Amino acid sequence: MLICAGSTWVTDFFEGSPAFEALRPAALKLGLAHWPGIERLNEVLASTGIATGGGRLARLVAPDSDKCGSYEERVFRTGEIPHREHDWHDLFNALAWLSFPRSKAALNARHVVELEREAPGQRGRVRDALTLFDEDGVIVASSDRELLALIREFRWKELFWARRADVEARMRFVIFGHGLYDKARAPFLGMTGRAVLMLTDEKVLEVPWAERLAALDAKLAAALGEPDVIRAPVDLSPVPILGVPQWAPANRDETFYDNVDYFRPGRARTGAIKQ
Repeated sequence: MLICAGSTWVTDFFEGSPAFEALRPAALKLGLAHWPGIERLNEVLASTGIATGGGRLARLVAPDSDKCGSYEERVFRTGEIPHREHDWHDLFNALAWLSFPRSKAALNARHVVELEREAPGQRGRVRDALTLFDEDGVIVASSDRELLALIREFRWKELFWARRADVEARMRFVIFGHGLYDKARAPFLGMTGRAVLMLTDEKVLEVPWAERLAALDAKLAAALGEPDVIRAPVDLSPVPILGVPQWAPANRDETFYDNVDYFRPGRARTGAIKQ
C-alpha cells in the first residue's frame, strides 16, 4: 500500500514488513503522521551530528545542476546531499544516512579516493561496485560460516528451505541500498540485492535493533575502508531477497524455490566473507 506524499506516509511496510525493519527507528524519529519534508529531515540530521566522508555535517539540499563536480565529490567536500522533495528514492537515501551513518560516510570517502585514482573521464569497476551497493546493497550477517557459504555457492533452496530454521535463528538480512528499498515498496519476482557477507558474533543477531544496527554499521564501515573489499561488482553476492523467510508470502511454499529463473544457479566466485 502506498500513501501519496502530502497526506500521510504511514504505510504497511513501515508498520510490519521485515524488509524495512532497519529503517523503522529512523522513520520513528521523523514522525509518521506526515511526509517528512527537507526541513524536518535536516532537523533530525543536525540533531545526530552525522558527517559525510569528508567530515562535513550532512544536510539535504535541493538539486542544483549548476554545481561543479560529481555527486560524491559534492557530498564529500560540502556535506550537501541533493534531495528531491516528495521522492521516495531520495527519502530512502536520507533514511539510509540516518540508519547507517558510518557506512554511508565510508562509502562516500571511498568513492572520492577511487575518483582521484581514475583517469579523467573514466570510471572504474570499483566505483561501479560502490554505486551498485549504495543502490541495491544488502548486509547478510551470520554466526554460521556454512550458511554464508551457501549464498556464495548459489544453493538457494538448501539455504532458504532445507535450512530455513537455521537461517531464521543464525542469519540476518538487512537492506542497505536505498534503491532496493524503493523497489521493495512494490516487490516483484526478480528483485535482487547485492550483498556483503559478514561473519558475526551470535550476540549481534539477538540484541535490539538499535544496537544491532550500530554494530553492523560499524563493521560495514570498517570493511568499506579496506581497499580489498568491493573491488568490482562481482565481489557482491547476488541475493534473491524474496526468498528470505518471512519476506514474501509465496516463500512459505517449497515450490517457490524451484523457479530457477529467479533462484539462479551460479559459480562460487563472489562475495568473500568478511570477518
